[in-house]
Amino acid sequence: MTPHLAFIIVLTTLLLGKRFVEEYSICSLDERLEEKRFLSVGRSSKSKDSDATDVPQAQWAIHLSQRLCIEYGDDAINQYKEMSATAVALIVQCSFVAGAGHLKPRRTKSILINPDAQPDLPTASEARVASQAIGLNLNDIQGDILVGMKKDKELFFFFSIQNATSFKAKLASDIHGLVTSTTQLLDVALQPVTAVNIAFSKTGLTTLGINDDLQDFGFSSGQFSDALALGDPGTGNWVQGFAGTGVHGVFLIASDTQANIDAELANIQNILGSSITEIHRLQGAARPGNEKGHEHFGYMDGISQPAVRGFVQNPLPGQAEIDAGVILTGEEGDFSADFRPAWTKGGSFLAFRQLKQRVPEFNKFLANNALTVPGLTQQENIDLLGARMVGRWKSGAPIDLTPLHDDPVLAADPQRNNFFNYVHNDPNFQISTNQTMCPFAAHTRKTRPRGDFQPENAFNHIMRAVADDLFVVTGAESSAQFPTNQTLTEGLLSSKKPGLTMQTSCLAVLLRKHCLSRIMYLAHFGYDHVPLISRPGVDPIIGSTNSGPPGDAPRTVNGLDPLNFQRPIVINTDFVVSRGGEYFFSPPISALLSTLSQ
Repeated sequence: MTPHLAFIIVLTTLLLGKRFVEEYSICSLDERLEEKRFLSVGRSSKSKDSDATDVPQAQWAIHLSQRLCIEYGDDAINQYKEMSATAVALIVQCSFVAGAGHLKPRRTKSILINPDAQPDLPTASEARVASQAIGLNLNDIQGDILVGMKKDKELFFFFSIQNATSFKAKLASDIHGLVTSTTQLLDVALQPVTAVNIAFSKTGLTTLGINDDLQDFGFSSGQFSDALALGDPGTGNWVQGFAGTGVHGVFLIASDTQANIDAELANIQNILGSSITEIHRLQGAARPGNEKGHEHFGYMDGISQPAVRGFVQNPLPGQAEIDAGVILTGEEGDFSADFRPAWTKGGSFLAFRQLKQRVPEFNKFLANNALTVPGLTQQENIDLLGARMVGRWKSGAPIDLTPLHDDPVLAADPQRNNFFNYVHNDPNFQISTNQTMCPFAAHTRKTRPRGDFQPENAFNHIMRAVADDLFVVTGAESSAQFPTNQTLTEGLLSSKKPGLTMQTSCLAVLLRKHCLSRIMYLAHFGYDHVPLISRPGVDPIIGSTNSGPPGDAPRTVNGLDPLNFQRPIVINTDFVVSRGGEYFFSPPISALLSTLSQ
């Protein structure tokens, strides 16, 4: 008996159980669609190595099928349990008869990471209750969209489609079944060894014969044509693969080991064969040890992720709560929902940016421009300048709550680390003019002004799906603090572009929203000024005044010096350099089996 025959027997048993349950009219259309997805998972195993991969899929099917029924009689329960028990026995028997050797264990450890300072994800049951309240189908939403910055290792595999007919056939028969839903990612028992998501560019959809207007100008034009508008000094620094519109799609492959990722990529490439060509790949990993969750300048990231209605039941103090449609197309809060194609409901636009952080230059700038606050050491004044530029200390503690010293205990407390709005009870404090606690130009205040604008505009929020947690290290990461006036040694300089160090860190930033133009405006320009005050300047971390090559255009920032808010500080270095990217649409999982593969 072959493993494939064994799997057919198991499927037959499950289908009998499904038919029996359906006679009780107790399964919803969405739940049946999820089981139909499982059948394609089984088919996709034909393209895998024969290492008993069918077995855990069948186990998962039983687990899922048992959950399909919400209300039914005791007799139905008992009879379906008998069918499931028979299926389990067949799985065990066939796995050994077929020479599989042993059953692969389910995950006992989550594929996701959870840095202390970042908001916890909802449990599977919490998300299920929240989603049912507003009719959000978490089984049809790709897992990366709402989960965000919680992956340990992730590969971004960019491709072009060479044979649309073959690709669409494989998309329906094999790839669709590999794509991981939000429901799966939240439940360790349902998590795959490796999570897979997929997204398409405008040219990718066109290649597949999809000419629908998705109601987003940025998506239609592509990121290459957007370079100057984004503040990039042209596209000379871009990765070659992102130049033009040759990228048709991207696979997002995540796991807790590189071996798992490599195996899944090989499986996908084997399935799709010559129907695709690799354009570019980017491997990311969360920083190790105590730096997990920190970006390469050293600051904890991801604390201010918004709480999406229908996904998060109980937002943390200070956490912005937004409608699902701010992130997901076609849902409540998407102002273009009535004009988008029906098949896009539950999808999301993805702005992918490959960025390079110039860590030594950043540290050197802080050292050369250290503040002079009395009572602080030289290093403390250096750290204070960095914190006022970012808006948080390296631990993640907000400077609005602890303006002169870092507070790691506060940073690690999710009940407090995001609970502020720049408003203070002192009768002499005026939020429109006072920068004692936090400068108007600080990165976190630029991207989320909180109390500066009331009521806070929930539409302006973005979901950072990967952002600063995942990186590609292209050179030795520098942790050195440069003394004042010390210049970078020649060994740190790039021979191709003077002034750009070899010791840089790359990161992949995925920004998700239902509107791409708003994503990129908020991410790269933020708010240039707050009413009633003089202009504070551009974001000192990611802001740019470049109007063309070669980059490093000077930008002036006010408010960084707590002893003199009007003292301008000139920044002559781009601390974050674009290496290119593309705009994508992450479709709902059901569309992979229908519109996109027809």
